[in-house]
Amino acid sequence: MSDNCIFCKIINGQIPANKLYEDDELLAFWDISPQAPKHFLLIPKKHISGPGAIKEEDEQLIGRLTRKAGDLARENGVSSFRLVFNEGPEAGQTVFHIHMHVLGGRAMSWPPG
Repeated sequence: MSDNCIFCKIINGQIPANKLYEDDELLAFWDISPQAPKHFLLIPKKHISGPGAIKEEDEQLIGRLTRKAGDLARENGVSSFRLVFNEGPEAGQTVFHIHMHVLGGRAMSWPPG
């Protein structure tokens, strides 16, 4: 955990979130600024700063995070969805704790942004 990380504070209960799912390793919550009708974030409870910081020891955790994203999307009525990781400020990362955006409920265009 990182003392200055907003997502670590959500994990620790210091900041409220509209939680969708939680277990010992993962937390999912609805995005406070949704970009689609269904938009939630899925994060590992282990602090990893971003996709570029994933280590070999984290592969199983990140794989589980990806599988859980699909499960949660379908459980919330979304059969087509987009999964997004951002790495670094130029890519739009604003919170430096790895998080997957799960977006659905509308048609998506390509390329994104």
